[in-house]
Amino acid sequence: MSPTRSSAIAASALLLSTLATTPAGAASAPATTATSAATATAACTMTVGSVTAGGDIGYSNVSAGSPVTARQGTAVHLFTPGVAKTSSTWTHNPKSASGDITVGTVLLNTTLYSSWYGTDLQGKPTSGMNGVGRNHGGYRMIENSAPWTGGGTAASYRLRGDGVLYRWIYNLGDPYGSAVVTPLSGFAAVKSMALISETKTYDTFLANTRSGGLYTIHIPRTGKPVVTKVRSSTWQTFEHLVAERCGTQSTLLTAIDKETGNAYLYAVGHGATVIKGLGKIPGTYKDPVYYLRTTSTVPPLYGE
Repeated sequence: MSPTRSSAIAASALLLSTLATTPAGAASAPATTATSAATATAACTMTVGSVTAGGDIGYSNVSAGSPVTARQGTAVHLFTPGVAKTSSTWTHNPKSASGDITVGTVLLNTTLYSSWYGTDLQGKPTSGMNGVGRNHGGYRMIENSAPWTGGGTAASYRLRGDGVLYRWIYNLGDPYGSAVVTPLSGFAAVKSMALISETKTYDTFLANTRSGGLYTIHIPRTGKPVVTKVRSSTWQTFEHLVAERCGTQSTLLTAIDKETGNAYLYAVGHGATVIKGLGKIPGTYKDPVYYLRTTSTVPPLYGE
């Protein structure tokens, strides 16, 4: 979520299946804790990006007011219809060396691409993509983490359909872009996951399972992941979770049920222990791919 994140994108450019969770019935929206809930005000906003069935870049600018408001639209046409499978966060860089550019990593069929769109230094529309990884068929999630440190390391995560989460650790000072790759097994139960914290020593995801549980997955740079239950049921309806920082101690979370086309906004307290439902987000949400669209000036995620 910074120039460092953009550099990492260019460079790279569970939950434990043994967890016992009680299957939950279908629910229109998960239960939340109302008392001592995380604070979210109209000043907190987030942009939920998407790739439409036609290959366009879509967006929903969501504001955490009362009521919740949203403005939906499309930006540019980038991809062949139907080829986008999943996407990382896309970061808007208004003053990059190439111009006013938004960049992200997207899986098109079985190949990863670093993709971008915006305007060049002369103000002319520009877009394109570079292949950064082949043979990624069956991967369900990709994400990049690069804490705002002005250097150091960055991480890339890719969840395979069999529940193995691969982590790439890049040294941003390495001109060859070499990485240390670690497979983390046991995430077959995960339905979707969103990055909520990115630091120099660990990253944390919020994930829901097919049986309805909601968990944090704390992944240190060294050592094994630590999985913590946040909720035991009612989260199974959501195919996509999208998170953005809200202030210093809160996270805005958009949860999307593509079957109904409904999306809900939540304020998640620090540590994800307190969740407050803010309401249904206006609009219809049935695009194949959703992701966070952020800006390079926004501080790193710090939701844990």
